[in-house]
Order: sequence, then structure tokens, then C-alpha cells
Amino acid sequence: MIAIVQRVTHASVLVNDSLQSSIGHGLVVYLGVHEDDSEKDEIYIARKIANLRIFADEQGQMNNSVIDTAGGILLISQFTLCANTRKGNRPSFNSAMSPDRANTMYREIADLLVRTYKIPVETGVFGAHMLIDYINDGPVTIILDSKKQFKSHH
Repeated sequence: MIAIVQRVTHASVLVNDSLQSSIGHGLVVYLGVHEDDSEKDEIYIARKIANLRIFADEQGQMNNSVIDTAGGILLISQFTLCANTRKGNRPSFNSAMSPDRANTMYREIADLLVRTYKIPVETGVFGAHMLIDYINDGPVTIILDSKKQFKSHH
């Protein structure tokens, strides 16, 4: 599971020229679900998103999480994060989870963030063409990959 996490001042998502959802300050999170992801990946990604210390404290240091700052999350499903670009120039999405299962995991991540971490979560529309508007604050962009938590360092 891959999550691209961006610190924002505000964010919104439009579907069919209509406002789907919006947040004030917080995080825009793009989520890609691989075919071999499991509940362990969900728990890891949700915990990391909720607890990432990428917001400034009183001294201007990045010591606060989205929880500490009472921010929101705009969670967007993005299967293109699972692209394999090793061969040629056209990405392959063979490693992306099937849409039905991926939508379930996407909803479970949103639910974990709300229930476990008490973070307000807004979402896009799974599988829809979306226009996402936000201001990246910093800029701060973090890449989380649940598969990297299991790898040992040499």
C-alpha cells in the first residue's frame, strides 16, 4: 500500500463539476492499494498517516501530527500509484488490487482514521474522474509504503 501525504492549508475535490468534499488545514492523502495488501498494511498506513509529525509546533519545528493540530484528511483513492514503469513508457497497473477489493480497503482506511484516531476524513469518489484542488503547505510531501516496514536495513 502506498500513500502520498501532503500537508495542505485547504483542499477540495470536484466530481462532474460538483463539489464532492473539502477540508481546511490538514492532509491530502493519495492511496494506492496493491493486489497483495492486507489488513496489516491498512493498520500500518493509517497509523503512519495519523501520527506523522509534519506540522509546526510553537517553535516552528515539525513536531505535531494532524491529530495535534485538529486537522482533517482528504483521502483520495489513486490506483496509478501502483504503476510499474520498468518496461517501456506506458505504465502497467497489473499489481493494483481489483477495484472491488481496493474500494473496500480504501473505505477501511478512512474508517480506521475516523474511529481509531478521531480524525475527520473526507473522501473522493472511488473510480471517478476527480479534480483535486489544494495548496501544499511548505511544500511538504511524504511517501509512505507499507512494504518498506518489513525490510531490514543492511
